[in-house]
Amino acid sequence: RSLVVVHFWAPWAPQCAQMNEVMVALAKEHIQVTFVKLEAEAVPEVSEKYGISSVPTFLFFKNSQKVDRLDGAHAPELTKKVQRHAASSSVSAGSSDSTKEDLNVRLKKLINAAPCMLFMKGSPREPRCGFSRQMVEILNKHGISFSSFDIFSDEEVRQGLKTYSNWPTYPQLYVAGELIGGLDIVKELEASGELDTVCPKAQKLEERLKKMINKAPVMLFMKGSKQVARCGFSRQIIEIINSTGVDYETFDILEDEEVRQGLKSYSNWPTYPQLYVKGELVGGLDIVKELKESGELLPILKGEN
Repeated sequence: RSLVVVHFWAPWAPQCAQMNEVMVALAKEHIQVTFVKLEAEAVPEVSEKYGISSVPTFLFFKNSQKVDRLDGAHAPELTKKVQRHAASSSVSAGSSDSTKEDLNVRLKKLINAAPCMLFMKGSPREPRCGFSRQMVEILNKHGISFSSFDIFSDEEVRQGLKTYSNWPTYPQLYVAGELIGGLDIVKELEASGELDTVCPKAQKLEERLKKMINKAPVMLFMKGSKQVARCGFSRQIIEIINSTGVDYETFDILEDEEVRQGLKSYSNWPTYPQLYVKGELVGGLDIVKELKESGELLPILKGEN
């Protein structure tokens, strides 16, 4: 009945070792919480079932039901989530009121996370119900720029948002923090011609990708960041680039599904990481390794070749 926190980790990722230390400290503080470590690559069927695509990832369970998730090495956020769920699984009306208040603050932040926010079942690429699929099709057809939240990934948000918005079903569409409504409302707005004036238009993806690729002379599109790589290939390429001493910027493709999928087509390169110099694709990890071995990498990164 108590809270169970499962850490999906990998021995090659230093950030996982750091988060294991955080878990040890939290276990001492919250003796009623069970903390478990699972090596993600050793249990592929479990990792696939829960959509574990990077490490570290934390899943929270209560009464054998998944109630929350945290992707990445975010010690303060892990601490907050453990505290919140541990408090809600313990006791009094007072702590229950405080948890409700915390949830409302979190819901407000999520609703305002983008000018146009869609709370749906699944993701825009893989909707997990017909109503969510139809909503995504309408928004895409009108070139509307939106971010989304998968309510299946967080049971607390899924139930809490119904009360917060006084709207009992999903999907739910918000613009500038205000509820527009569900699929029926959006269909009515489309039929009346009002949808295009209510929702912000998307910048064309190709233009957006071009700007991102040219944001810095050396741009690396990867899983994670310079500080915390979230896959082995990204970690290796960062170590190689760091060894050259050349300045570069990174973009975490895990934070933007549109960029993650769009850049594969734009560059005609199907995997990540991807390295660009002066707006031109150099390649992925294998190419960078070859360039380092041949002595060509540094001149290319400096724009000399």
